Amino acid sequence: MKELIEHIAKSLVDFPEMVQIKEILGERTTVFELRVGSGDLGKIIGKEGRTAKAIRIIITAASMKSGKRAVLEILE
Repeated sequence: MKELIEHIAKSLVDFPEMVQIKEILGERTTVFELRVGSGDLGKIIGKEGRTAKAIRIIITAASMKSGKRAVLEILE
């Protein structure tokens, strides 16, 4: 899942080398902290939050296979 998020994020931003993802495993939930460069935050969030929402939908669908809930936090 981490690789999927990284691939999506790096394809959207101008500075892919600044993309960092931290995976925090819980008993029932996995939290992914996505950090991007300051100029790339708008590209990840998208117009009216549509890009971020689409990424979260993909992550939710992919996490159903593992039986765990996945949460994406987007940080600058």
